[in-house]
Amino acid sequence: MFNTILREAGLSLENIRLIRHKDKNAKRGFTPYELWRDDRSQFENYQSTQRIRNRAKLNALYWAVFVVNFSEETMFAGLYEVHYRGRLEVDTPMPHMDGIDKAGSCDVYDLKLQDKLLDLGGRLFVDWGPGALAWVQYASRNDKAITELRREFREPDFPGFLEFIQPLSKLDTLPKSWVSPLESSRGVYLLTCPKTKEQYVGSARGEEGFWGRWQNYVETGHGGNIGLKSRDPSDYQVSILEVAGSSATSDDILMMEGRWQRKLQSQEMGLNRNLAKKV
Repeated sequence: MFNTILREAGLSLENIRLIRHKDKNAKRGFTPYELWRDDRSQFENYQSTQRIRNRAKLNALYWAVFVVNFSEETMFAGLYEVHYRGRLEVDTPMPHMDGIDKAGSCDVYDLKLQDKLLDLGGRLFVDWGPGALAWVQYASRNDKAITELRREFREPDFPGFLEFIQPLSKLDTLPKSWVSPLESSRGVYLLTCPKTKEQYVGSARGEEGFWGRWQNYVETGHGGNIGLKSRDPSDYQVSILEVAGSSATSDDILMMEGRWQRKLQSQEMGLNRNLAKKV
């Protein structure tokens, strides 16, 4: 249990708040987890500014901070000593989204990462429990079960093209090591709509491969496809049906796409509206 670790570190549970950062309003690439992973100074800025209404429950000597990674796991980020500084003095850009925290609208805390438990950052995971919306909790009242302790901080390996399955909304939170193979490969992919249960077969033929094509769906919601335009926006699940060889031409990939459309009957029973090329 996590409280056992806190006690063994000589800490009083009464002086600790458990903080879990998961911000659904964060812009692409700037979730709390990504800030922790990629830019620690901006992560510190993110959590040091808090809403005034949270002052009473944040009042503690220490924060044991967790972040939610792209796999929806609650990962320990570190133990921070906390000092309340006062109201925000000047307008300040938000590190996680396009916006400004106005002077006087927020509380500011001075946070100092502690050596205690430092080696557990990025390695220890807990079960936060059913109260996911309760992002601030009292350690003395909530003992979290440790679900995993890893040897080192490491994001999951790329699963391979045929095992890759993700919703479009999660693409920009994927490990950076996954982006490179998706950018460098072209071929045929499948979109499935969780709302209507329909599917769309498409092809990635551009220089940025699957990744570049899928980003177009993220930005527009339809990627220019007639069938997808005819439906309300949806968080399509994306997977890869076939990867083209490095020497494949655009026409080769179009023929692969047509073959898969015929196999899955995605024109007759799906969202494809274009005429597929025949082999």
